[in-house]
Amino acid sequence: MARIKNVTLGKTGITVPQNGFGALPIQRDSKEDAVKILRRAYEGGMRFFDTARAYTDSEEKLGLAFGDNGIRNDIIIATKTGAKDPDTFWEHLHTSLKTLKTDHVDIYQLHMAPKCYRPDDGSGLYECLLKAKEQGKILHIGITAHLLSVADEAVGSGLYETLQFPFSYLSSDKDLEIVRKCADKGIGFIAMKSLAGGLITDSKAAMAYCLGFDNVVPIWGIQRENELTEWLSFMDNPPEMTDELRAVIARDREELSGSFCRGCGYCLSACPMGIKINNCARMSLMIRRAPTGPWLAPAMQEQMKEIENCIQCRACEARCPYSLPIPELLQKNYDDYQNVLSGKTVV
Repeated sequence: MARIKNVTLGKTGITVPQNGFGALPIQRDSKEDAVKILRRAYEGGMRFFDTARAYTDSEEKLGLAFGDNGIRNDIIIATKTGAKDPDTFWEHLHTSLKTLKTDHVDIYQLHMAPKCYRPDDGSGLYECLLKAKEQGKILHIGITAHLLSVADEAVGSGLYETLQFPFSYLSSDKDLEIVRKCADKGIGFIAMKSLAGGLITDSKAAMAYCLGFDNVVPIWGIQRENELTEWLSFMDNPPEMTDELRAVIARDREELSGSFCRGCGYCLSACPMGIKINNCARMSLMIRRAPTGPWLAPAMQEQMKEIENCIQCRACEARCPYSLPIPELLQKNYDDYQNVLSGKTVV
């Protein structure tokens, strides 16, 4: 029986199965459930675990699962800091080491970087990364980005050993060029949002596509046991790209091409009215491509109603990596949502 292949993350030398665990969703689990899921992921063959200081208690749960039982040395832990200054950098790093119950982080990433941080750029962040690496507190330096320009500059700079960037079968040709550049330069490529924020619903198609790239390690956001079961099933039976899966990909590309919200959340802090843009601007797609219950619940209806407060300031557009016309997209989704709630449109 075929086994999922291992991938080496560029010049880091880190080699892991091409099936990683994204630990953002476990912050919504109880500690007991999270530890159970994480240990089962390890037992099922997963070895790459990605988290962040920003994911509330996700790091703590990883520490509980792997910190005191001899498993730590068998896995790779990547975490992130959103620090913008040295004091916050060291605070984040020391907190991460404590909560993860480890003396080092395998890959330490600058989180959602708004620019490519460099030595002597005035921020002091890259100097902190170098010092932490010299101290052995981090082993490899990484960066995560949603902005294509930042990712491209980071790859070209030669300063980073890994790049984490959105990647799926909906990726553009420019996105694919980033993957190729990473391969050429020996930079490890960690793929986030390989389900396009929940818009891709065929896990076999998503996995088969990622397996076509020898330098990509996808990390799947996992919260529930049934989700983990699905991804672990691919460890010993990785899906091959078939005509049927190619047809799924072609249909999704046709439906989802153009101006749709990826749910990255870059715009949220820019909205003076507190509109949950990352949910609201893609609602029409979500209620058609995912189980409708959560999206039609009263709490979500309240979120959608906040669109009425939009003042058309367009501050959100300045933060959008995809240059989307966000106010118009919000209104379009709001109108469609109201039609669904009133029964005028059948989902």
